[in-house]
Amino acid sequence: MEKFFSNLERAQVLTQALPYIKKYSGKIVVIKYGGNAMVSEELKQQVMEDIALLWLIGVKVVLVHGGGPEISETMKKLGKEPAFVNGLRVTDKETVDIVQMVLAGKINKTLVNLLQMKGGHAVGLSGIDGGILEAAVKDEALGYVGKITKVRTQPITDLLEKNYIPVISTVAGDRQGNTYNINGDTAAAWLAGALKAERLIMMTDINGILRDKENPNSLIPELTVSQAKKLFDEGVISGGMIPKVDCCVEAIQRGVNHVVILDGRVPHSILMELLTDEGAGTLVTGD
Repeated sequence: MEKFFSNLERAQVLTQALPYIKKYSGKIVVIKYGGNAMVSEELKQQVMEDIALLWLIGVKVVLVHGGGPEISETMKKLGKEPAFVNGLRVTDKETVDIVQMVLAGKINKTLVNLLQMKGGHAVGLSGIDGGILEAAVKDEALGYVGKITKVRTQPITDLLEKNYIPVISTVAGDRQGNTYNINGDTAAAWLAGALKAERLIMMTDINGILRDKENPNSLIPELTVSQAKKLFDEGVISGGMIPKVDCCVEAIQRGVNHVVILDGRVPHSILMELLTDEGAGTLVTGD
């Protein structure tokens, strides 16, 4: 049954958010957006609402997005079967063209359009634009999958100073004119580090880091980098969570104050994390 708030309750919610609005206003927050929150149309609308609201209260939001499912879908439509090695897409010349088309074209411009419909001012970029992300071959066996070699933040900071939301797709270039597919979490970690972001929010399809992956109630609400490394050794962080937590550690070591892994399937999880006492997901901090 829908709950109706009185005007007093609404006012109380807003006043409780005030310290957090003060804390983040004028600060850079990088949001890595992907997973089911990107596939579900309803969740996509809510994520864009959250980002537009943060922008309206003065938070300098940088949105970094992937789009793996849509890339795979487009490949199949074009008669090409996706292949993966250790979770990374094998990317030949034809595939990297599809990646660029889907990420830098369709998805990027759809998100820009949605943000503007919600009242934000957004500009879409790829990692190639302005040389934001420079890359080299990560592994010959993977083809045009890139490892980042350089980050240039000026195109992003120029947009933030002009009060735009930069929306960045994770493709990169090199000085020979090649295009590379970059892992979205890695790109977000490097960008957040280079921007010295106050917070990096990694949207995933689980609650956060779980002590027991079979038990959703075993969420670890907060841990330091050294505690995270201990959980790696103990096998608590395993499987698909390993590269995500690696990216959290990378971001902290590159200068981000805090990183949060949260469940993008929960409506308005971004606002709950930034503007409430309880927060959401797992907060990773430096030692």
